[in-house]
Amino acid sequence: QVQLVESGGGLVQPGGSLRLSCAASVRTFSSYAMGWYRQAPWKQRELVAAITSGGSTNYADSLKRRFTISRDNAKNMVYLQMNSLKPEDTAVYYCNAHLDRWSGKYDYWGQGTQVTVSS
Repeated sequence: QVQLVESGGGLVQPGGSLRLSCAASVRTFSSYAMGWYRQAPWKQRELVAAITSGGSTNYADSLKRRFTISRDNAKNMVYLQMNSLKPEDTAVYYCNAHLDRWSGKYDYWGQGTQVTVSS
Protein backbone atom coordinates (compact mmCIF):
# COMPACT_ATOMS: atom_id res chain seq x y z
CA GLN A 1 0.00 0.00 0.00
CA VAL A 2 1.26 3.48 -0.93
CA GLN A 3 0.11 6.55 0.95
CA LEU A 4 1.06 10.14 0.17
CA VAL A 5 0.14 13.09 2.38
CA GLU A 6 0.73 16.68 1.30
CA SER A 7 1.02 19.65 3.63
CA GLY A 8 2.18 23.25 3.65
CA GLY A 9 -0.46 24.85 1.48
CA GLY A 10 -2.30 28.01 2.40
CA LEU A 11 -3.01 31.62 1.51
CA VAL A 12 -0.07 33.80 0.48
CA GLN A 13 0.32 37.22 -1.09
CA PRO A 14 1.70 37.69 -4.61
CA GLY A 15 5.49 37.63 -4.51
CA GLY A 16 5.53 35.47 -1.41
CA SER A 17 7.00 32.03 -0.85
CA LEU A 18 5.68 28.69 0.29
CA ARG A 19 7.17 25.26 0.88
CA LEU A 20 5.08 22.16 0.30
CA SER A 21 5.89 18.80 1.83
CA CYS A 22 4.89 15.27 0.90
CA ALA A 23 5.25 12.41 3.35
CA ALA A 24 5.39 9.03 1.63
CA SER A 25 4.46 5.84 3.45
CA VAL A 26 6.03 3.37 1.07
CA ARG A 27 8.57 0.61 1.04
CA THR A 28 11.77 1.19 -0.89
CA PHE A 29 11.06 4.90 -1.28
CA SER A 30 14.25 5.33 -3.27
CA SER A 31 12.79 3.17 -6.05
CA TYR A 32 10.14 5.79 -6.86
CA ALA A 33 10.38 8.84 -9.00
CA MET A 34 8.47 11.62 -7.26
CA GLY A 35 6.65 14.61 -8.61
CA TRP A 36 4.39 17.54 -7.95
CA TYR A 37 1.37 18.28 -10.10
CA ARG A 38 -1.25 20.97 -9.80
CA GLN A 39 -4.80 21.52 -10.92
CA ALA A 40 -6.45 24.92 -11.05
CA PRO A 41 -10.21 25.42 -11.33
CA TRP A 42 -11.46 24.63 -14.83
CA LYS A 43 -8.04 23.42 -15.91
CA GLN A 44 -6.37 20.08 -16.51
CA ARG A 45 -3.88 18.66 -14.05
CA GLU A 46 -0.35 19.59 -15.09
CA LEU A 47 3.19 18.63 -14.15
CA VAL A 48 5.01 21.14 -11.95
CA ALA A 49 8.23 19.29 -11.21
CA ALA A 50 9.63 15.78 -10.95
CA ILE A 51 12.68 14.20 -9.37
CA THR A 52 14.27 10.78 -9.69
CA SER A 53 15.69 8.78 -6.81
CA GLY A 54 19.12 9.94 -7.91
CA GLY A 55 18.20 13.60 -7.77
CA SER A 56 17.71 14.43 -11.45
CA THR A 57 14.98 17.04 -11.85
CA ASN A 58 12.55 18.22 -14.48
CA TYR A 59 10.32 21.30 -14.38
CA ALA A 60 7.57 22.88 -16.35
CA ASP A 61 9.35 25.45 -18.52
CA SER A 62 7.47 28.40 -17.09
CA LEU A 63 8.23 27.45 -13.48
CA LYS A 64 11.87 26.43 -13.60
CA ARG A 65 13.26 29.70 -12.24
CA ARG A 66 10.76 30.00 -9.38
CA PHE A 67 10.13 26.45 -8.15
CA THR A 68 12.55 23.88 -6.73
CA ILE A 69 11.83 20.22 -6.03
CA SER A 70 13.91 18.15 -3.62
CA ARG A 71 13.74 14.87 -1.74
CA ASP A 72 15.11 13.28 1.40
CA ASN A 73 15.27 9.53 0.90
CA ALA A 74 16.22 8.93 4.52
CA LYS A 75 12.95 10.52 5.65
CA ASN A 76 10.71 9.48 2.75
CA MET A 77 9.95 13.14 2.08
CA VAL A 78 9.56 15.28 -1.03
CA TYR A 79 9.46 19.06 -1.03
CA LEU A 80 8.48 21.85 -3.37
CA GLN A 81 9.89 25.30 -2.69
CA MET A 82 7.82 27.97 -4.41
CA ASN A 83 9.09 31.53 -4.70
CA SER A 84 7.77 34.71 -6.30
CA LEU A 85 4.28 33.29 -6.28
CA LYS A 86 1.70 34.66 -8.68
CA PRO A 87 -2.10 34.53 -8.65
CA GLU A 88 -1.98 32.08 -11.54
CA ASP A 89 -0.15 29.63 -9.26
CA THR A 90 -3.39 29.17 -7.34
CA ALA A 91 -4.31 25.49 -7.52
CA VAL A 92 -4.53 22.25 -5.64
CA TYR A 93 -1.07 20.72 -5.56
CA TYR A 94 -0.73 16.94 -5.63
CA CYS A 95 2.16 14.69 -4.73
CA ASN A 96 2.84 11.81 -7.10
CA ALA A 97 4.87 8.63 -6.80
CA HIS A 98 5.79 6.72 -9.93
CA LEU A 99 7.19 3.22 -10.19
CA ASP A 100 8.31 1.59 -13.41
CA ARG A 101 8.92 -2.15 -13.20
CA TRP A 102 8.85 -5.20 -15.42
CA SER A 103 5.31 -5.91 -14.19
CA GLY A 104 4.06 -2.52 -15.33
CA LYS A 105 3.89 1.17 -14.49
CA TYR A 106 2.29 2.43 -11.30
CA ASP A 107 1.19 5.89 -10.16
CA TYR A 108 0.01 6.94 -6.73
CA TRP A 109 -1.49 10.26 -5.65
CA GLY A 110 -2.00 12.21 -2.47
CA GLN A 111 -5.18 14.06 -1.55
CA GLY A 112 -3.72 17.43 -2.48
CA THR A 113 -3.10 20.69 -0.66
CA GLN A 114 -4.65 24.03 -1.60
CA VAL A 115 -2.40 26.94 -2.53
CA THR A 116 -4.07 30.31 -2.95
CA VAL A 117 -2.12 33.37 -4.07
CA SER A 118 -4.10 36.54 -3.51
CA SER A 119 -3.79 39.99 -2.00
